[in-house]
Parts: sequence; structure tokens; C-alpha cells
Amino acid sequence: MTSTPRITVIVGSLRRGSIARKIAHEVLTMIPKDYEANILEIRNLPLYDFDYDDPAVTDKPTPSAYTTFRDTIKNSSGVLFITPENNRTIPACLKNAVDIGSKPNSDVAWKNLPAGIISHSVGRMGGYSSQKNLRLALSYFDMPFPGQPEVFLGQSPTLFEDSGRLNDHTAEFVKDYVMRFLALVDNALTS
Repeated sequence: MTSTPRITVIVGSLRRGSIARKIAHEVLTMIPKDYEANILEIRNLPLYDFDYDDPAVTDKPTPSAYTTFRDTIKNSSGVLFITPENNRTIPACLKNAVDIGSKPNSDVAWKNLPAGIISHSVGRMGGYSSQKNLRLALSYFDMPFPGQPEVFLGQSPTLFEDSGRLNDHTAEFVKDYVMRFLALVDNALTS
């Protein structure tokens, strides 16, 4: 771990023009310069297969994309998930990333890592089911999260100005959450 805290942002959508990606880019502008913050792409991660991590299976080496992903998470000071809802749960690409980071059992990348979740949906619920399912998947790893208020961005296409930036009210709400997440990261680094 370097002296500069590293914030890893994971976007739960593969589409280049997705709303989740737009929100993620807005969030990156909210993070102070004394943090290193980057989006970690999950689009090229092969589907999780335990054979890759099973020492008894010798003909299926662990993909280098898994190793890079896991190392990036382990070298992060905190991870911020920004995700849409897909069929009332998290997108398959995001669940795949969670599963990859959860193995091997002896070296879980997510363990005790401060985390935050910003969810959205085109409907009024703001990705509630997505966020709750992601929290459930991550709960096994003792990851601390900021408290209330959580961020569920409903009717997300309407939250952007013509310029492509989040409207002032939404940006203020999201930035408050980001600052609380960073405080959690800072606390973990000094504990």
C-alpha cells in the first residue's frame, strides 16, 4: 500500500455509454486529489470457474485477468461500486467480479476492505434490489460500509443536465456519500 490512498471504482455495466459509467466519471471528479482513484474495468474477466483456482486441476491455469483484478483490489484502500439494477438484482458482470475477488479462499481480495455502493435505475426504486443483493454478496467478507443515507438514484436519466453533468442537487447528495466513504477509508488506514 502506498502513502496515497487508492480508491478503486467498479462499474457494474459493460456498456460504454451507460448511466452507471457516467455517474462513475462524475464521482471521480468529486474525489480529492490526495487520493488516487481509477475505474477498474471488469469487461474482460472470464466467467468464474473454480477449476482455475483448484490446485488439483493442472490443465486450467488461472487467467492473468483474474490475477490483475485480484491484485488491484488487494492494493486498494477502498472500493466504490456504481451499478445499475438488472432484472431486480446485480448485473452478471458484477457478480462475476465479486466471485473472482472471493477466491482463493485463503487469499480473498475483498476481506475487510472499506466499500461503498451507489445504485441507480430508470425506475423510481433507484436500484434498491441491486444494492441490497450486492451488499448481501459482499457481507461475507466483513467489508465496512458508510451508514445512512444510502444512495439509490431513481429515474437516473433525468438526473443529468444537458452538459452531461449530474444536476446540482444529485451531485451534492452523491458527494456527501463519497466523502463519508472516504472518511471510512481514512479511518481504516489509521486504525
